[in-house]
Amino acid sequence: MNDWLDRNPFRARLPWCGGDLQTLRNMVMRGRPDLSPWPVETLLLAMGDGSGDRLVARLHRPKPGPARPLAVLIHGLTGSEDSAYILESAHHLLAEGWPVLRFNLRGAGPSRAHCRWQYHAGRSEDLADALAGLPEDALGQGVVAIGYSLGGAMLAKYLAEQGAAGPVRAAVMVSSPIDLTAAAHRFLAPRNTVYHLAMLAWMKREALAGPATEAERAAVREARTLVEFDDRFSAPRNGFAGVADYYERCKAVRFLGAVRVPALALHARDDPWVPAAAYEAFDWAENRHLTLGLSNGGGHVGFHGQGGPWHDRAIRSFLDRTAA
Repeated sequence: MNDWLDRNPFRARLPWCGGDLQTLRNMVMRGRPDLSPWPVETLLLAMGDGSGDRLVARLHRPKPGPARPLAVLIHGLTGSEDSAYILESAHHLLAEGWPVLRFNLRGAGPSRAHCRWQYHAGRSEDLADALAGLPEDALGQGVVAIGYSLGGAMLAKYLAEQGAAGPVRAAVMVSSPIDLTAAAHRFLAPRNTVYHLAMLAWMKREALAGPATEAERAAVREARTLVEFDDRFSAPRNGFAGVADYYERCKAVRFLGAVRVPALALHARDDPWVPAAAYEAFDWAENRHLTLGLSNGGGHVGFHGQGGPWHDRAIRSFLDRTAA
């Protein structure tokens, strides 16, 4: 895979130059890929914790062709099945003959109406429950998983827990905050004020849309930063002692060494939301199952390059080599 990355370095497509424009393109461009050529089936996937929560997922099957594993796409923080990067990747993979599942985490998007609880970076058990509930006829060739941003961090934890015996044969993490503390504090930097305010508003809206106690609602409304939000709402609601405990116990970098299936991590040094330092400090060579694709440009889940989304081409090349 490193050979492909070496031969095909990321090159930005004009006018999307720099990490900020790469990141913002997903928000400002209104056009979305058309998935209507591939019929969709709606699935309700039960969680195994007794809560009664169910996750909504959309299953697309490609036209007849070579059998390929099911590609499960996992969105990031405040995302859903309809996030721009999810739709782009789904279209790219379906056009190449891969069946695709667009997955809504607990309490996100269409799952909101079916859930009492909400996702967080450490809810890897939700991935295990969801995969266990998929129809058998969709799993004939196994599963590959692609996680974006926070979804990739959750995926890394799941991969470590499943070991080599789980259903996922290969995985990709895109722009994932593998060190939650570093990512949360990056948002507090003055240059990220607009991003920070927007993300905090989206997180509050998402949290207040679901069931919560009056004390929890007050904590959400009063939070002035992402760190305060996680300290006063996310951490206590999910059994953590506080924000430091939540970030430390759920950070993906703790789990990467235990991954036992081929896994590719794609990240950009100019990502304005997620620092690259944790990627540069981790010893990727210590785990033969891991491959790092660290580019100089691409922003946060951007990678809008010459010839189309660069990360989608990297994903396809990696999956063709490891799982097709």
